[in-house]
Amino acid sequence: MIVRDRGDSWQVVLQPDHADLSAQFARAWGNEDAFAAPTPLAPVVVASARHDDGWAVWERAPSLDREGVAPRNFLDVEVSSHLAFYRAMIAAVLDQEPYAGLLVSMHGAGIYRGRYGTQPSLKLTFADEVRDQVEAFVAEQEELHARLVAQLGVPEEERWTNYRLLQVYDRLSLYFCLRDVEAGEPDTLEPVPRDYQGNEATVAIEPAGPWRVTLSPYPFAESPATFRLVRRLLPKGGGRDSESFRREFAEAVPEDVEITIEPREARCQT
Repeated sequence: MIVRDRGDSWQVVLQPDHADLSAQFARAWGNEDAFAAPTPLAPVVVASARHDDGWAVWERAPSLDREGVAPRNFLDVEVSSHLAFYRAMIAAVLDQEPYAGLLVSMHGAGIYRGRYGTQPSLKLTFADEVRDQVEAFVAEQEELHARLVAQLGVPEEERWTNYRLLQVYDRLSLYFCLRDVEAGEPDTLEPVPRDYQGNEATVAIEPAGPWRVTLSPYPFAESPATFRLVRRLLPKGGGRDSESFRREFAEAVPEDVEITIEPREARCQT
């Protein structure tokens, strides 16, 4: 679960819903001016849509954090569980689409490697408690990467560009899940691949209204571009335990939020 404190309530986005938004970005990505579309498109979309499928197991019975105060956010999950459901997810995606499985496996290992240098600050809170298990998981996945690259014949530049694009779609989706987009909150996204020749950009995210932002440079084919996010709102209150939280969460009605993204230049002209 991806949890944002809204003051009087918690916004909760389930990981498959977050991943669905990531896949929407993948499908819409690319224009003649600044950014190449994902190539090949289909496995990148599948990887974007399924890169967090394993969380659906944990989210069947979500819990409060170790202090029993707030819904447990995704970075605070117990790591042994995280490794187990990521292994299962990677196997399932490999069955559907081996290239997508390669990207999802890279994503899983990259969580414990700072997204392979593109976000060094990323860290699961309790990873150091089971460091041996983490290192075994990463080694196992990196051996799998080598076998899949040889089997599929994926060029290295293409593989790493598509991995980085998956991270961009993931992080852009997390921006809308974790930041106060209702009040408006700026951010930057980097490194963002422009093409498959190693060119990159820093994309500035600026608020333009509730659930509306500008991006510069602008990466999508359509302008403006609209997207959909599913979230749940849970009022804060004392006296919860994990069991009562699960019941309350199961009864929460999901709601759709429409996101609008447009170029900064277009916004400045209005």
